[in-house]
Amino acid sequence: MCVLSVPILMLAEYCLLYNVHSESIMRQTALFLSTLCLLIASSTSEESAANEVDERGYILFCPCMGRFGNQMDYFLGTLSFAKELNRTLVLAPWVEYHMRQPKSIQVPFDEYFRVDKVAKYHPAITMETFMSEIAPKIWPPSKRISFCYQQRQAYGEPPTDPCAAKNGNPPGPFWDTYGIDFVSSELHSPLSYDLWNVAGEAERWRRRYPPHRWPVLAFAGSPASYPVLEVNAGLQRHFQWSEAVRERARQLRRRLLPAAPFVGVHLRLGSDWERACAHTRQATGNMFSSAQCLGYRQQHGRLTERLCYPDWPTVARQMRRAARHTRAPAVYVATDAPERLDRLRRELRGHEQEFELVTWQPAEPGRPADAHAELALLARANLFIGNCVSSFSAVVFRERDALGLPSAFWAFPEDSDSESESDRDADPARRGRDEL
Repeated sequence: MCVLSVPILMLAEYCLLYNVHSESIMRQTALFLSTLCLLIASSTSEESAANEVDERGYILFCPCMGRFGNQMDYFLGTLSFAKELNRTLVLAPWVEYHMRQPKSIQVPFDEYFRVDKVAKYHPAITMETFMSEIAPKIWPPSKRISFCYQQRQAYGEPPTDPCAAKNGNPPGPFWDTYGIDFVSSELHSPLSYDLWNVAGEAERWRRRYPPHRWPVLAFAGSPASYPVLEVNAGLQRHFQWSEAVRERARQLRRRLLPAAPFVGVHLRLGSDWERACAHTRQATGNMFSSAQCLGYRQQHGRLTERLCYPDWPTVARQMRRAARHTRAPAVYVATDAPERLDRLRRELRGHEQEFELVTWQPAEPGRPADAHAELALLARANLFIGNCVSSFSAVVFRERDALGLPSAFWAFPEDSDSESESDRDADPARRGRDEL
Protein backbone atom coordinates (compact mmCIF):
# COMPACT_ATOMS: atom_id res chain seq x y z
CA MET A 1 0.00 0.00 0.00
CA CYS A 2 1.22 3.52 -0.82
CA VAL A 3 2.35 5.51 2.22
CA LEU A 4 -0.01 8.29 1.15
CA SER A 5 -3.04 6.02 1.53
CA VAL A 6 -3.10 6.91 5.22
CA PRO A 7 -3.38 10.70 4.61
CA ILE A 8 -6.15 10.06 2.07
CA LEU A 9 -8.13 8.03 4.62
CA MET A 10 -7.49 10.64 7.31
CA LEU A 11 -8.82 13.32 4.97
CA ALA A 12 -12.06 11.40 4.43
CA GLU A 13 -12.46 10.80 8.18
CA TYR A 14 -11.87 14.51 8.90
CA CYS A 15 -14.54 15.54 6.40
CA LEU A 16 -17.09 13.18 7.93
CA LEU A 17 -16.25 14.18 11.50
CA TYR A 18 -16.60 17.92 10.88
CA ASN A 19 -19.42 17.66 8.41
CA VAL A 20 -17.35 18.93 5.48
CA HIS A 21 -19.35 18.09 2.40
CA SER A 22 -17.47 20.05 -0.24
CA GLU A 23 -17.00 17.44 -2.93
CA SER A 24 -14.68 19.80 -4.79
CA ILE A 25 -12.24 20.13 -1.90
CA MET A 26 -12.28 16.43 -1.16
CA ARG A 27 -11.92 15.43 -4.79
CA GLN A 28 -9.05 17.85 -5.56
CA THR A 29 -7.11 16.99 -2.43
CA ALA A 30 -7.54 13.26 -2.92
CA LEU A 31 -6.51 13.59 -6.57
CA PHE A 32 -3.36 15.47 -5.57
CA LEU A 33 -2.38 12.87 -2.97
CA SER A 34 -3.12 9.99 -5.33
CA THR A 35 -0.99 11.52 -8.08
CA LEU A 36 1.84 12.05 -5.64
CA CYS A 37 1.44 8.46 -4.55
CA LEU A 38 1.81 7.23 -8.13
CA LEU A 39 4.94 9.33 -8.66
CA ILE A 40 6.55 7.90 -5.53
CA ALA A 41 5.57 4.38 -6.55
CA SER A 42 7.04 4.94 -10.02
CA SER A 43 10.29 6.27 -8.59
CA THR A 44 10.54 3.36 -6.17
CA SER A 45 9.84 0.92 -8.99
CA GLU A 46 12.62 2.41 -11.16
CA GLU A 47 15.08 2.30 -8.26
CA SER A 48 14.27 -1.32 -7.43
CA ALA A 49 14.51 -2.25 -11.12
CA ALA A 50 18.04 -0.88 -11.23
CA ASN A 51 18.92 -3.07 -8.25
CA GLU A 52 17.47 -6.25 -9.74
CA VAL A 53 19.86 -8.65 -11.45
CA ASP A 54 19.47 -8.68 -15.23
CA GLU A 55 19.60 -12.32 -16.27
CA ARG A 56 20.70 -11.24 -19.75
CA GLY A 57 24.07 -10.24 -18.27
CA TYR A 58 26.23 -7.12 -18.06
CA ILE A 59 29.05 -5.41 -19.93
CA LEU A 60 31.82 -3.51 -18.16
CA PHE A 61 34.63 -1.66 -19.91
CA CYS A 62 37.46 0.75 -19.33
CA PRO A 63 37.53 3.86 -21.59
CA CYS A 64 41.27 3.91 -21.06
CA MET A 65 42.43 5.63 -24.25
CA GLY A 66 42.47 9.37 -24.82
CA ARG A 67 40.56 12.19 -23.21
CA PHE A 68 36.91 13.15 -23.23
CA GLY A 69 36.33 13.31 -26.99
CA ASN A 70 37.93 9.91 -27.58
CA GLN A 71 36.10 8.37 -24.63
CA MET A 72 32.81 9.69 -26.00
CA ASP A 73 33.40 7.68 -29.18
CA TYR A 74 34.03 4.57 -27.09
CA PHE A 75 30.83 5.11 -25.13
CA LEU A 76 28.78 5.34 -28.32
CA GLY A 77 30.27 2.16 -29.75
CA THR A 78 30.04 0.23 -26.49
CA LEU A 79 26.40 1.22 -26.02
CA SER A 80 25.67 -0.20 -29.47
CA PHE A 81 27.72 -3.33 -28.69
CA ALA A 82 25.74 -3.91 -25.49
CA LYS A 83 22.46 -3.48 -27.33
CA GLU A 84 23.45 -5.97 -30.02
CA LEU A 85 24.37 -8.55 -27.34
CA ASN A 86 21.26 -7.58 -25.33
CA ARG A 87 23.21 -7.08 -22.08
CA THR A 88 22.88 -4.23 -19.61
CA LEU A 89 25.64 -1.66 -20.08
CA VAL A 90 27.52 -0.64 -16.96
CA LEU A 91 28.31 3.03 -17.55
CA ALA A 92 31.96 3.49 -16.77
CA PRO A 93 33.24 6.67 -15.13
CA TRP A 94 35.01 9.27 -17.24
CA VAL A 95 38.80 9.11 -17.01
CA GLU A 96 40.41 12.48 -16.37
CA TYR A 97 43.92 13.74 -15.71
CA HIS A 98 44.30 16.64 -13.31
CA MET A 99 47.27 18.90 -12.73
CA ARG A 100 49.71 17.62 -10.10
CA GLN A 101 47.80 14.35 -9.80
CA PRO A 102 50.07 11.34 -10.54
CA LYS A 103 47.13 9.05 -11.32
CA SER A 104 43.98 9.37 -13.36
CA ILE A 105 40.76 10.56 -11.72
CA GLN A 106 37.53 8.65 -12.29
CA VAL A 107 34.45 10.88 -12.59
CA PRO A 108 31.07 9.12 -12.24
CA PHE A 109 29.16 8.95 -15.51
CA ASP A 110 26.10 10.76 -14.17
CA GLU A 111 28.09 13.82 -13.20
CA TYR A 112 28.09 14.78 -16.89
CA PHE A 113 25.19 12.87 -18.46
CA ARG A 114 21.72 11.64 -17.54
CA VAL A 115 21.57 7.90 -16.99
CA ASP A 116 17.81 7.74 -17.55
CA LYS A 117 18.15 9.04 -21.11
CA VAL A 118 20.73 6.38 -22.00
CA ALA A 119 18.66 3.68 -20.26
CA LYS A 120 15.60 4.70 -22.26
CA TYR A 121 17.43 3.51 -25.38
CA HIS A 122 19.01 0.43 -23.77
CA PRO A 123 19.26 -0.83 -20.14
CA ALA A 124 22.17 0.89 -18.40
CA ILE A 125 23.34 1.55 -14.84
CA THR A 126 26.32 3.35 -13.39
CA MET A 127 29.45 1.57 -12.23
CA GLU A 128 28.71 2.73 -8.70
CA THR A 129 25.27 1.10 -8.70
CA PHE A 130 26.60 -2.08 -10.26
CA MET A 131 29.41 -2.53 -7.75
CA SER A 132 27.26 -1.78 -4.72
CA GLU A 133 24.02 -3.54 -5.70
CA ILE A 134 24.71 -6.13 -8.42
CA ALA A 135 28.33 -7.31 -8.15
CA PRO A 136 27.93 -8.83 -4.65
CA LYS A 137 25.18 -11.07 -6.05
CA ILE A 138 26.71 -12.30 -9.33
CA TRP A 139 30.35 -11.17 -9.58
CA PRO A 140 32.35 -12.16 -6.48
CA PRO A 141 36.11 -11.44 -6.45
CA SER A 142 36.86 -15.10 -7.25
CA LYS A 143 35.01 -14.84 -10.60
CA ARG A 144 36.33 -11.56 -11.91
CA ILE A 145 37.85 -12.26 -15.31
CA SER A 146 39.06 -9.62 -17.76
CA PHE A 147 38.31 -9.86 -21.48
CA CYS A 148 40.52 -8.85 -24.41
CA TYR A 149 41.01 -9.84 -28.03
CA GLN A 150 44.60 -11.01 -27.69
CA GLN A 151 47.50 -11.03 -25.26
CA ARG A 152 48.51 -7.47 -24.46
CA GLN A 153 52.05 -8.18 -23.23
CA ALA A 154 54.51 -8.99 -26.00
CA TYR A 155 57.75 -9.50 -24.05
CA GLY A 156 59.00 -11.40 -21.03
CA GLU A 157 57.56 -14.42 -19.31
CA PRO A 158 53.95 -15.36 -20.03
CA PRO A 159 51.92 -13.16 -17.69
CA THR A 160 49.36 -14.48 -15.24
CA ASP A 161 46.98 -11.90 -16.70
CA PRO A 162 47.38 -11.93 -20.50
CA CYS A 163 44.95 -9.02 -20.83
CA ALA A 164 47.15 -6.90 -18.53
CA ALA A 165 43.92 -5.24 -17.51
CA LYS A 166 45.45 -3.18 -14.69
CA ASN A 167 48.85 -2.37 -16.12
CA GLY A 168 49.74 1.30 -16.20
CA ASN A 169 47.79 4.52 -15.82
CA PRO A 170 44.82 4.87 -16.29
CA PRO A 171 43.88 1.13 -16.26
CA GLY A 172 45.27 0.49 -12.78
CA PRO A 173 43.64 3.48 -11.05
CA PHE A 174 40.44 2.92 -13.04
CA TRP A 175 39.75 -0.57 -11.67
CA ASP A 176 41.28 0.22 -8.26
CA THR A 177 38.70 2.98 -7.79
CA TYR A 178 36.13 0.20 -7.40
CA GLY A 179 38.35 -2.34 -5.68
CA ILE A 180 38.39 -4.64 -8.71
CA ASP A 181 41.14 -7.22 -9.19
CA PHE A 182 41.07 -9.89 -11.87
CA VAL A 183 41.88 -13.52 -11.17
CA SER A 184 42.47 -14.40 -14.83
CA SER A 185 42.00 -13.34 -18.44
CA GLU A 186 39.78 -14.50 -21.27
CA LEU A 187 41.06 -14.07 -24.82
CA HIS A 188 37.93 -13.89 -26.95
CA SER A 189 39.66 -14.07 -30.37
CA PRO A 190 38.57 -14.64 -33.11
CA LEU A 191 35.32 -12.97 -32.01
CA SER A 192 35.50 -9.32 -33.01
CA TYR A 193 33.78 -6.16 -31.80
CA ASP A 194 32.36 -5.49 -35.24
CA LEU A 195 28.83 -6.81 -34.85
CA TRP A 196 27.51 -4.69 -37.73
CA ASN A 197 29.67 -5.75 -40.66
CA VAL A 198 30.40 -9.37 -39.71
CA ALA A 199 27.30 -11.47 -40.29
CA GLY A 200 26.27 -13.61 -37.32
CA GLU A 201 28.98 -12.25 -35.02
CA ALA A 202 26.55 -11.21 -32.26
CA GLU A 203 25.04 -14.70 -32.17
CA ARG A 204 28.51 -16.25 -31.97
CA TRP A 205 29.22 -14.04 -28.92
CA ARG A 206 26.00 -15.21 -27.28
CA ARG A 207 26.74 -18.88 -27.95
CA ARG A 208 30.31 -18.72 -26.66
CA TYR A 209 29.52 -16.57 -23.63
CA PRO A 210 25.96 -17.35 -22.49
CA PRO A 211 24.81 -15.10 -19.61
CA HIS A 212 24.06 -17.97 -17.25
CA ARG A 213 27.74 -18.99 -17.36
CA TRP A 214 29.25 -15.55 -18.04
CA PRO A 215 27.00 -13.00 -16.32
CA VAL A 216 29.65 -10.27 -16.63
CA LEU A 217 31.87 -9.47 -19.60
CA ALA A 218 34.50 -7.07 -18.24
CA PHE A 219 36.63 -5.68 -21.06
CA ALA A 220 40.15 -4.46 -20.35
CA GLY A 221 39.56 -1.74 -22.94
CA SER A 222 36.50 -0.78 -24.89
CA PRO A 223 34.65 -3.18 -27.22
CA ALA A 224 34.28 -0.38 -29.73
CA SER A 225 36.22 1.47 -32.41
CA TYR A 226 37.88 4.84 -32.41
CA PRO A 227 36.85 6.86 -34.25
CA VAL A 228 33.22 5.90 -33.82
CA LEU A 229 31.69 3.86 -36.62
CA GLU A 230 29.24 5.61 -38.90
CA VAL A 231 26.42 3.31 -37.79
CA ASN A 232 26.89 4.40 -34.16
CA ALA A 233 27.51 8.14 -34.49
CA GLY A 234 23.81 8.98 -34.18
CA LEU A 235 23.66 7.48 -30.67
CA GLN A 236 24.96 10.82 -29.38
CA ARG A 237 21.30 11.88 -29.12
CA HIS A 238 20.89 9.58 -26.11
CA PHE A 239 23.69 11.31 -24.19
CA GLN A 240 22.00 14.35 -22.70
CA TRP A 241 23.86 16.64 -20.33
CA SER A 242 23.14 16.42 -16.63
CA GLU A 243 21.29 19.27 -15.01
CA ALA A 244 24.51 20.31 -13.23
CA VAL A 245 26.34 20.74 -16.55
CA ARG A 246 23.37 22.50 -18.14
CA GLU A 247 23.19 24.94 -15.24
CA ARG A 248 26.91 25.74 -15.50
CA ALA A 249 26.42 26.35 -19.23
CA ARG A 250 23.48 28.67 -18.49
CA GLN A 251 25.59 30.60 -15.98
CA LEU A 252 28.40 30.87 -18.51
CA ARG A 253 26.02 32.27 -21.09
CA ARG A 254 24.44 34.74 -18.65
CA ARG A 255 27.86 35.96 -17.57
CA LEU A 256 29.55 36.26 -20.96
CA LEU A 257 26.79 36.24 -23.61
CA PRO A 258 23.88 38.28 -22.27
CA ALA A 259 22.67 39.14 -25.78
CA ALA A 260 21.33 36.57 -28.23
CA PRO A 261 22.05 35.22 -30.78
CA PHE A 262 25.69 34.07 -30.67
CA VAL A 263 28.13 32.02 -32.74
CA GLY A 264 30.10 29.26 -31.02
CA VAL A 265 33.46 28.08 -32.35
CA HIS A 266 36.06 25.53 -31.33
CA LEU A 267 39.72 26.23 -32.05
CA ARG A 268 42.40 23.61 -31.41
CA LEU A 269 45.54 25.72 -31.12
CA GLY A 270 47.86 23.82 -28.79
CA SER A 271 51.38 22.90 -29.89
CA ASP A 272 50.58 19.20 -29.43
CA TRP A 273 47.69 19.54 -31.87
CA GLU A 274 49.88 21.46 -34.30
CA ARG A 275 52.37 18.57 -34.29
CA ALA A 276 49.57 16.04 -34.77
CA CYS A 277 48.25 17.96 -37.77
CA ALA A 278 51.64 17.71 -39.44
CA HIS A 279 50.92 14.00 -39.94
CA THR A 280 48.14 14.86 -42.35
CA ARG A 281 50.80 15.45 -45.01
CA GLN A 282 51.33 11.69 -45.24
CA ALA A 283 47.73 10.66 -44.53
CA THR A 284 45.85 8.85 -47.27
CA GLY A 285 42.57 8.39 -45.41
CA ASN A 286 40.68 9.91 -42.51
CA MET A 287 42.38 10.89 -39.26
CA PHE A 288 40.74 11.08 -35.83
CA SER A 289 37.21 12.50 -36.37
CA SER A 290 37.68 13.90 -39.88
CA ALA A 291 34.90 11.65 -41.23
CA GLN A 292 32.41 14.05 -39.69
CA CYS A 293 33.01 16.48 -42.54
CA LEU A 294 34.86 14.45 -45.18
CA GLY A 295 32.59 11.41 -44.94
CA TYR A 296 33.60 7.88 -43.95
CA ARG A 297 34.64 7.16 -47.51
CA GLN A 298 36.07 10.65 -48.00
CA GLN A 299 33.27 11.29 -50.46
CA HIS A 300 33.20 14.99 -49.49
CA GLY A 301 36.90 15.75 -49.81
CA ARG A 302 40.43 14.86 -48.77
CA LEU A 303 42.28 15.49 -45.53
CA THR A 304 44.66 18.46 -45.55
CA GLU A 305 46.84 20.14 -42.96
CA ARG A 306 44.83 23.34 -43.33
CA LEU A 307 41.66 21.46 -42.49
CA CYS A 308 43.30 20.24 -39.28
CA TYR A 309 45.11 23.47 -38.36
CA PRO A 310 43.49 26.36 -40.28
CA ASP A 311 45.42 29.56 -40.90
CA TRP A 312 44.40 32.77 -39.14
CA PRO A 313 42.98 34.57 -42.20
CA THR A 314 40.64 31.63 -42.80
CA VAL A 315 39.48 31.62 -39.17
CA ALA A 316 38.90 35.39 -39.15
CA ARG A 317 37.01 35.33 -42.46
CA GLN A 318 34.67 32.53 -41.38
CA MET A 319 34.00 34.22 -38.06
CA ARG A 320 33.02 37.44 -39.78
CA ARG A 321 30.70 35.63 -42.18
CA ALA A 322 29.10 33.61 -39.38
CA ALA A 323 28.46 36.69 -37.24
CA ARG A 324 27.00 38.56 -40.20
CA HIS A 325 24.74 35.68 -41.27
CA THR A 326 23.34 35.11 -37.78
CA ARG A 327 23.36 38.82 -36.85
CA ALA A 328 25.23 37.73 -33.73
CA PRO A 329 26.82 40.44 -31.56
CA ALA A 330 29.28 37.91 -30.08
CA VAL A 331 31.39 34.90 -31.03
CA TYR A 332 32.25 32.48 -28.22
CA VAL A 333 35.63 30.77 -28.65
CA ALA A 334 36.37 27.49 -26.88
CA THR A 335 40.07 26.72 -27.17
CA ASP A 336 42.85 24.70 -25.61
CA ALA A 337 45.32 27.59 -25.94
CA PRO A 338 43.67 30.94 -25.08
CA GLU A 339 47.07 32.64 -25.01
CA ARG A 340 47.23 32.28 -28.80
CA LEU A 341 44.05 34.27 -29.40
CA ASP A 342 45.99 37.55 -29.55
CA ARG A 343 46.99 36.56 -33.08
CA LEU A 344 43.32 36.20 -33.97
CA ARG A 345 42.46 39.56 -32.44
CA ARG A 346 45.13 41.19 -34.61
CA GLU A 347 43.67 39.45 -37.66
CA LEU A 348 40.23 40.82 -36.78
CA ARG A 349 41.49 44.36 -36.21
CA GLY A 350 39.16 46.81 -37.89
CA HIS A 351 36.19 44.46 -37.51
CA GLU A 352 35.77 44.79 -33.73
CA GLN A 353 32.59 46.77 -34.20
CA GLU A 354 30.94 43.84 -35.99
CA PHE A 355 30.99 41.44 -33.04
CA GLU A 356 32.67 40.80 -29.69
CA LEU A 357 35.17 37.98 -29.32
CA VAL A 358 34.36 36.14 -26.09
CA THR A 359 36.24 33.29 -24.43
CA TRP A 360 36.38 31.56 -21.05
CA GLN A 361 36.70 33.95 -18.15
CA PRO A 362 37.08 32.08 -14.87
CA ALA A 363 34.89 33.13 -11.97
CA GLU A 364 37.99 32.58 -9.81
CA PRO A 365 41.53 33.54 -10.93
CA GLY A 366 43.50 30.60 -12.26
CA ARG A 367 40.51 28.29 -12.53
CA PRO A 368 40.68 26.10 -15.67
CA ALA A 369 37.95 26.19 -18.29
CA ASP A 370 34.87 24.07 -17.68
CA ALA A 371 35.12 21.97 -20.83
CA HIS A 372 31.78 20.23 -20.38
CA ALA A 373 29.88 23.47 -19.80
CA GLU A 374 31.57 24.84 -22.94
CA LEU A 375 30.45 21.79 -24.93
CA ALA A 376 26.87 22.23 -23.73
CA LEU A 377 27.05 25.94 -24.57
CA LEU A 378 28.44 25.35 -28.07
CA ALA A 379 25.70 22.81 -28.74
CA ARG A 380 23.09 25.56 -28.30
CA ALA A 381 24.78 28.31 -30.34
CA ASN A 382 22.89 29.76 -33.28
CA LEU A 383 25.74 28.48 -35.43
CA PHE A 384 28.74 26.32 -34.60
CA ILE A 385 32.10 26.17 -36.39
CA GLY A 386 34.34 23.30 -35.37
CA ASN A 387 37.56 21.55 -36.22
CA CYS A 388 36.85 18.76 -38.68
CA VAL A 389 39.56 16.50 -37.25
CA SER A 390 38.90 17.05 -33.55
CA SER A 391 36.86 14.58 -31.48
CA PHE A 392 36.00 17.45 -29.10
CA SER A 393 34.31 19.25 -31.99
CA ALA A 394 32.65 15.98 -32.96
CA VAL A 395 30.76 15.81 -29.65
CA VAL A 396 29.19 19.20 -30.42
CA PHE A 397 28.54 18.42 -34.08
CA ARG A 398 26.77 15.13 -33.36
CA GLU A 399 24.54 16.72 -30.71
CA ARG A 400 23.64 19.60 -33.00
CA ASP A 401 23.05 17.24 -35.90
CA ALA A 402 20.54 15.29 -33.79
CA LEU A 403 18.81 18.58 -32.91
CA GLY A 404 18.78 19.80 -36.52
CA LEU A 405 21.03 22.78 -35.75
CA PRO A 406 23.53 24.18 -38.29
CA SER A 407 27.26 23.50 -38.07
CA ALA A 408 30.29 24.25 -40.23
CA PHE A 409 34.01 23.42 -40.21
CA TRP A 410 37.15 25.46 -40.62
CA ALA A 411 38.58 25.55 -44.16
CA PHE A 412 35.91 23.25 -45.52
CA PRO A 413 35.22 22.65 -48.34
CA GLU A 414 38.76 23.06 -49.62
CA ASP A 415 37.81 25.11 -52.69
CA SER A 416 35.62 27.57 -50.76
CA ASP A 417 38.09 30.42 -51.32
CA SER A 418 37.29 30.34 -55.03
CA GLU A 419 33.80 31.67 -54.33
CA SER A 420 33.18 35.31 -53.60
CA GLU A 421 31.76 36.33 -50.23
CA SER A 422 28.68 37.80 -51.88
CA ASP A 423 27.91 34.52 -53.66
CA ARG A 424 28.18 32.50 -50.47
CA ASP A 425 26.35 35.08 -48.40
CA ALA A 426 23.28 34.51 -50.54
CA ASP A 427 22.61 31.17 -48.80
CA PRO A 428 23.17 31.63 -45.05
CA ALA A 429 21.17 28.55 -44.11
CA ARG A 430 23.51 25.95 -45.59
CA ARG A 431 24.16 23.35 -42.91
CA GLY A 432 26.77 20.93 -41.69
CA ARG A 433 29.40 20.03 -44.21
CA ASP A 434 29.95 23.47 -45.65
CA GLU A 435 31.82 26.63 -44.87
CA LEU A 436 29.81 29.79 -44.31
